[in-house]
Amino acid sequence: MLGQPDSPPRSEGKLFFSEDWQRTVFGLALALSKEGHFEWEDFRYKLIHAIAAWEEKACTGRATWEYYEHYTQALIDILNQCGILQPGELEQQMRPDDASK
Repeated sequence: MLGQPDSPPRSEGKLFFSEDWQRTVFGLALALSKEGHFEWEDFRYKLIHAIAAWEEKACTGRATWEYYEHYTQALIDILNQCGILQPGELEQQMRPDDASK
């Protein structure tokens, strides 16, 4: 996996995480795969697809490169595909509570 477009960022040969959430999402993907919820190669396919979709956008229309954003999108995609997440479930969980009701 080293040197491939889907390869995680490294610094001095070690995995590099600039923020704690990146380490968390990386570990979550590994743990779910090891527990048999999905095949790692299926996840890699989703990651490669997420990166390719970003690369296909015109330079003026695409966001700044952030590996773990694509990694997170690939994880969401595989979790939806495997039925671990239901359609719209993540969006519903992330919606702030409306305290004014």
